[in-house]
Amino acid sequence: MKKLNVIVLGFALVLSYQCKEAKKEIKDEADETQETMDMAKEEMSEKTISFNMEPKSNSNVKGEVTFTEKDSMVIMKAELTGLTEGEHAIHLHEKADCSADDGTSTGGHWNPTSEPHGKWGDEAGYHKGDIGNFTADAEGNAIVEFSTDLWCIGCDDPNRNILGKAVIVHEGVDDFTTQPTGDAGGRISCTGIIE
Repeated sequence: MKKLNVIVLGFALVLSYQCKEAKKEIKDEADETQETMDMAKEEMSEKTISFNMEPKSNSNVKGEVTFTEKDSMVIMKAELTGLTEGEHAIHLHEKADCSADDGTSTGGHWNPTSEPHGKWGDEAGYHKGDIGNFTADAEGNAIVEFSTDLWCIGCDDPNRNILGKAVIVHEGVDDFTTQPTGDAGGRISCTGIIE
């Protein structure tokens, strides 16, 4: 009888060990699955779109602009060449149509909330496309970086969605006062933002 008890006890120990190992394997697999799902969710929540800027108004200004949306923030980065040294304005315009030689096919500044033109963040008002000014170096190169939670890439809110708009670089400086454009001068580079 003692032998039988020992055998049963041994069998119970082996069975218990195997159950623990099986549970551990299942938990490890569940952890790996959750990690994979978290990574996929993070990748899905980040959107990036890039476009080439093309010269307009007989300029040589070109480059690339990238928009990245992550954690409800849109980050714009434009790398430009062929500029004259000094300050220039950059805006989002209402139509992703760069077909006109002078860039006027893009329409006016993107202004879905019908605000007056102004400096970004001004309490008196500003357009959603009023990005502002940047400085080109002596070689005519510039990097423009801008971020906001007031834009989105492809969302359902027409007051935030930048798809279907255009990026315009202007010959001059935005004075943040003159209506409705800031007296920024000719449109010297353009890209349409189309998904």
